[in-house]
Amino acid sequence: MGCIVLRYTAPWRLIFFPGIFSKNLRCTARKFLDMLFDIGIEEHPILFHVFSNAGCMLYRHIVELQFNKSATYFTKLNVVGTIFDSAPGNKNLQGGIRALYIVLGSSTNLFMKYIAIAAFGLIVLLRVVLYPVTQFVSLSSYDALKVDPSRWPQLYLYSKADKIISYKEIEAMIKIRKLLGIQVQSMDFNTSQHVNHFREFPETYSTKCISFLKECIWQAPLTRFFDNKKI
Repeated sequence: MGCIVLRYTAPWRLIFFPGIFSKNLRCTARKFLDMLFDIGIEEHPILFHVFSNAGCMLYRHIVELQFNKSATYFTKLNVVGTIFDSAPGNKNLQGGIRALYIVLGSSTNLFMKYIAIAAFGLIVLLRVVLYPVTQFVSLSSYDALKVDPSRWPQLYLYSKADKIISYKEIEAMIKIRKLLGIQVQSMDFNTSQHVNHFREFPETYSTKCISFLKECIWQAPLTRFFDNKKI
């Protein structure tokens, strides 16, 4: 398609222990945005393709920086849309443990793997118990994306068979974003597992993404003209 593709995967420690490494994740988001300016593509149409909650956590900071009044040059980015693959999900202990177990893989020492999983489970439980208090201090990524100030189009690709992220949480987010007047598209692949939609349905997945990309680029000039203070 002639696109410039930048791929980044955040270290698992930053994702599964956000309370400890949240500042590092925000710094990473800033470095990622700075890189777009360094290579001179900030005025090109930019489409974010976000995978799972790990991608959402980084994306949350990217968007916040774009709308941060103290970093006005980030508003120059020509973002035209976002694709969410298997995300976002809310506090799901069982799904989170499954995801961490997969990420750690067979190369990690078994003892260290169980220590990491136990620590993660404890943190999630504490966040659930303390949620009434912590929501006033720092929003979770899921809650932050509910009030995400961006208004560019969004595409949600998910599956009811996903055992890590509940489709109900994704559909709830879709409804919330639509109520804000955002152009939202979605596709339920029904049988594919977490971030495996492309592997199982490559043609359908590709067609949907390319179609969405073309729509976003076509609409971008009009959107920026009427809403140039936000995008």
